[in-house]
Amino acid sequence: MFPTPIEKTSSRAQFAYKVALPVVLILWLLPLIAVAMTSVRSAGDITAGNYWGWPTSFNMLANYTAIFENTPIGKYILNSFKVTIPTVIGAVALSCMTGFALGVYRFKGNLLIFFMFVAGNFIPFQILMVPVRDLTLDLGMYNTTAGLALFHIAFQTGFCTLFMRNFIRALPQELIEAARVEGVSEFQIFWYVVLPLMKPAIAALSVLIFTFIWNDYFWATVLTQGADVQPVTAGLYSLNGQWVAQWHLVSAGSIVAAMPPVLMFFAMQRHFIAGLTLGAVK
Repeated sequence: MFPTPIEKTSSRAQFAYKVALPVVLILWLLPLIAVAMTSVRSAGDITAGNYWGWPTSFNMLANYTAIFENTPIGKYILNSFKVTIPTVIGAVALSCMTGFALGVYRFKGNLLIFFMFVAGNFIPFQILMVPVRDLTLDLGMYNTTAGLALFHIAFQTGFCTLFMRNFIRALPQELIEAARVEGVSEFQIFWYVVLPLMKPAIAALSVLIFTFIWNDYFWATVLTQGADVQPVTAGLYSLNGQWVAQWHLVSAGSIVAAMPPVLMFFAMQRHFIAGLTLGAVK
């Protein structure tokens, strides 16, 4: 049923695996390698069509300095933080409470409410483009970081509730029953008993949602416009010149824009892995 571990296969299969693995890894990383190489090329290389050859000169310092001096990428990154951080806090906080209610309490309609949270994840987000844009216009929240953050909170809470509810259901219910016997209120049970046990899940979910929202491009272009509000994913293309292609600057900006989620993952790696694997084995 399960694939045989590579250590238990024949020597020929192990040799083929060792040869194929770096080849597949290079092919998988090829787009990222191309962007990284383009980010240190000179404008002359781009004009001459030298996209895949060895750079005639390495302009790493000049390119990465230029995107901060001559483009509003700093403003774009700040806008991304203004959208992403409130979204992570709001979606995770709401999902902790909804996950606790749906995972601990047994009441009529529990499963139906849970399915309603989950069903939102199966709706193609493209069909929501026009109604969501009209709603933000009616509420006066179009082209604002607050409007974009509120939409992401509403859209991500369903997935977060699914994650948290299943995590809480796996916790020892005897702890909650013992707290109730001692006369502890439901809010205190949530705050002092359940929430500390949810820290690995909160860390894992925060990394996932941070990455999802930071890398969002579709809603960033639908609900915002202009450097004053647009996140970095929507603003990267503006780094290109109107009449002259500046793909070296766009590539440098892409590398800079990718750093926050990468750094957050490595900073939270231990908690992220613990949150995903907790309960997988006993």
